[in-house]
Amino acid sequence: MRLGVVPGESVSFSKTLTETDLVLFAGITGDFDPIHVDEAYARTTPLGRRIAHGALVLGLCSTVAAMIAKRARDGGAEGVALSLGYDRVRFIAPVYPGETLTATYTVGTVDEAAARTVSPVEVRKEDGTLALAATHVMKWVPR
Repeated sequence: MRLGVVPGESVSFSKTLTETDLVLFAGITGDFDPIHVDEAYARTTPLGRRIAHGALVLGLCSTVAAMIAKRARDGGAEGVALSLGYDRVRFIAPVYPGETLTATYTVGTVDEAAARTVSPVEVRKEDGTLALAATHVMKWVPR
């Protein structure tokens, strides 16, 4: 099956995490851990202030996965791209409200016979610090 992507292809997406993002994410997921929502508590921790939810940061990887899937469709993919998940997710550096993050997806291995790609994804802070690294597995299913 033709997947419509080639190794080395890359897309990026940038977003500044706002107070609203943290509050909405806490409400959607029910994760009200004080390290995310209570500034007074967070100041007493080694981090010194609130941090974004790791799953919120990982959510930016979903954005770039969708962008690469769209590129595949535009490039003539014969199937529908579905995420099989993220392997080896690592939260490397804390992310603070107000920081701008850039998620980057780079197509890794392309196995057209298995209709699958395995690709590195990363999220970097505006100063270049790596905040998150993972491997994404995408499967193309027939239309």
